Order: sequence, then structure tokens, then C-alpha cells
Amino acid sequence: MFNKPIVTVSARKLLVCISFYLPTVAFSAVTAEQVPPLVEKAAHDHVARWTASSGLIEPQFSVTVVPGSRPLAACSQGVTVQGADTRQPARMRFIAVCAGAGGWRYEFIVRAQISARIAVMANDLAIGKVLADEDVLLERHEIGSLTDVISDPQDVVGMSGKRALRAGEVVRKTLLMAPTVVKRGDPVRIVARRDEIEVSMAGEALDAGARGDTVRVRNANGTVIRARVTGAATVEPMSMPVTASSPSE
Repeated sequence: MFNKPIVTVSARKLLVCISFYLPTVAFSAVTAEQVPPLVEKAAHDHVARWTASSGLIEPQFSVTVVPGSRPLAACSQGVTVQGADTRQPARMRFIAVCAGAGGWRYEFIVRAQISARIAVMANDLAIGKVLADEDVLLERHEIGSLTDVISDPQDVVGMSGKRALRAGEVVRKTLLMAPTVVKRGDPVRIVARRDEIEVSMAGEALDAGARGDTVRVRNANGTVIRARVTGAATVEPMSMPVTASSPSE
């Protein structure tokens, strides 16, 4: 078995998909017993490259080649190893090929165990309640079968759960949503900015929306415009400038 390194990276965003450029690794003449270790090395190098670019905090990993039932053979022409499917690290497929006359092609299942410090719930959180700093912490967890974990708790502070979340549960992107900060019928402040000039006026939201959503708003003149939600009860026009006789405070 190969050494199982600890790889630390400082990037903030987690790349959840393990799809990666997979170079073909070539080896000279080998015996049958050397084939699985060569596959393990290729898989190990692949996972090392992925963890180094993933944004995971203090990742650790190991890889294991699953023994097959088909007898292996030696190769005098040299062996190449290529990753065939590495989307799920818990079950990857690698192919070893012996070229030339009398060559062969074997498919191997390789299982990677990857852990890292990821965001988990520090407290129970009711559905719809907004996450605060004290609700999320970093904890080492196995992530080989998870595809949407979060490395930086600040990425989810201010969001809310689509369902109730429990203390100790891994925080996953699919379980979260941006909170609604503009509700239908609420008064809103429409703010238009251009260069150094800012003009604002009152309006009424005709749709509910979270930060970044596009909603319909009726301005003080009675005109319905499309606007982007920028904060609590605040929007910015998208389709047309807002005009007003004087800026409001």
C-alpha cells in the first residue's frame, strides 16, 4: 500500500464533483502481481490532484483496489492505466491495458476514502430559521459519498433550511435556501444607481423573493417594473431606470 498523505489547501469554495482531467499513466514491463499496485498508484495520484484543487480543508484520503475474479497476466509490452469513471470517489473505475499482440484489458474498481473538515450543524435548527455563526462548525467527516458539502461556514450563514436540521448533521447545499427578504405586498425601497448618482423611491412588491431573485414591483408612479432583490425590503430596477423628483433618504 502507498502512504496516505494529508493534503491541505486554502481555497474557500468546495468543488463537489470529482470529474478531473485524467492522464493516461504508462508503465514498462510488469508481472501480474504488479498490476494492482500500478492501478492503485494511478488512482492515488488522481485523488491527490483532486484534493489539492478542491478547496477542502485538511483533506485526508486512502485508496483501495478491489480484487477481481479474473486472473491477471504479466505484460512485456508495458501497461497503461486510465481512469474510466471517477465521479463517485467511493466507487471509481480504472482500466489497465497491456498493448501489443497477446495483450489484455482489465477493469478495476477502486474505492477512495476521503475525509475533511466540513460544515456541520452545531445546534438543532427549525425549518425556515436563518443560520447564524453559532449554528455551524467545522468537523472532520467522511465525504466520499457526499457531493455538496461546504468547507466555509460563512458560505451558509444567513441561509435557512428547507427542512429541520439536527445538531451533528452535515450541512449540504441541497438542504439550504436563501431566506425570503421581500414578501408580496410589502413596501420596498427601489434604488437605482448610475455612476456616482443614486436615486430611490418607494414601491410595492408584487412577488416574494430572496436576495438575488427577480420580482415585479409597482413603483410610486403606478408603473410595474422588474427588479432584483438586493436586501431586506430593497430592490434595484432591471428593465428601466427609476425616476423621481427627489431622492428619498
